[in-house]
Amino acid sequence: MISVNDFKTGITIELEGVLWQVVDFQHVKPGKGAAFVRSKLKNLAKGTSVEKTFRGGEKVKRAIVERKPYQFLYASDDEYVFMNNESYDQVQISSELIGDGLKWLKDSMDVQIVFHEEKILEVEMPNFVELKVTQTDPGLKGDTAQGGSKPATVETGAIVTVPLFVEEGDILQIDTRSGEYLKRV
Repeated sequence: MISVNDFKTGITIELEGVLWQVVDFQHVKPGKGAAFVRSKLKNLAKGTSVEKTFRGGEKVKRAIVERKPYQFLYASDDEYVFMNNESYDQVQISSELIGDGLKWLKDSMDVQIVFHEEKILEVEMPNFVELKVTQTDPGLKGDTAQGGSKPATVETGAIVTVPLFVEEGDILQIDTRSGEYLKRV
């Protein structure tokens, strides 16, 4: 059990048999009345978020989750095969469970797979990936006064907004959390 006063971003808790991850929290001590904790929780099974208020000092069950390093091997139909980097065990994961991470996934990429009691909860992509630009329109000379941007397709098929100077064949560093271009490598 853990007190809601000890909430931290990323902690996983169990409420009514459902696993929730603390996305955001705020301790509130009003001038009148008892303190409380306002929190935003993400349902790990469905991916939805809710806001929930707890009384100060209330206890909730902490769920033990384990993150293990895996490497992406190959895709087969709607299943993606990953290998544990330590034990060489392989797991198949559906595209639904990987979600938006699919647009950044490339061969031999290392990811973290989150488990709860041997059940796979989610696949965590690295925060930054380096991908090659496969298609983009050429930037027009003299069209840089306003620091314009254009779409570019990277090797995984994702479309990223990039500055005009980026060309086909360039390797880009991309933030997988926001999908934003960071720099040319």
